[in-house]
Amino acid sequence: MLRPFSNNVIFIDTEFSTLDPYKGEILSIGIVKLDGEELYLELEYEGEINEWVRGNIIPTLKEPKISREEARKRINEFIGNGKPYMVGYVNQFDTIYWYKLFGIDNHPCYWIPIDIASILFAFGIDPERLDRENEASIFPDIGIDVTKYRNHHALDDAKLVREIYLHFLGAGKGR
Repeated sequence: MLRPFSNNVIFIDTEFSTLDPYKGEILSIGIVKLDGEELYLELEYEGEINEWVRGNIIPTLKEPKISREEARKRINEFIGNGKPYMVGYVNQFDTIYWYKLFGIDNHPCYWIPIDIASILFAFGIDPERLDRENEASIFPDIGIDVTKYRNHHALDDAKLVREIYLHFLGAGKGR
């Protein structure tokens, strides 16, 4: 059972144009609060897109696109002034793109992101077991039905990270 330092957390996932942070930008962002309240945004982007992203992410982006300025505004309104900790799966990329969107000093979260893969590692679980396509996937063992979540969709991935986190809190299955 996990005993967190703080309950002031949000769960975040982003989809972006490339893994190269020098070239890429956020295409979509999903944020879920601990209580389950959620925000999903798709951002305007006209730049270079990685081939994998073109085939796997672009077809899933169906919402109206908003400017980066509007995204910052909506995210700030959604999160409020509480400076929550961000929790993500592959948070090194999410965090880089988050900082590219907001800047280092102007974002609404605590500056240290929390990585769900590190939590699993601390429990003695191989973090690669979070890959749905891994034969040894952790999801059947912890009772999470991943079929209700779209793969590589920012909001669904953030909701899945929340459900994993709640499981390790002892709350089980996203309650």
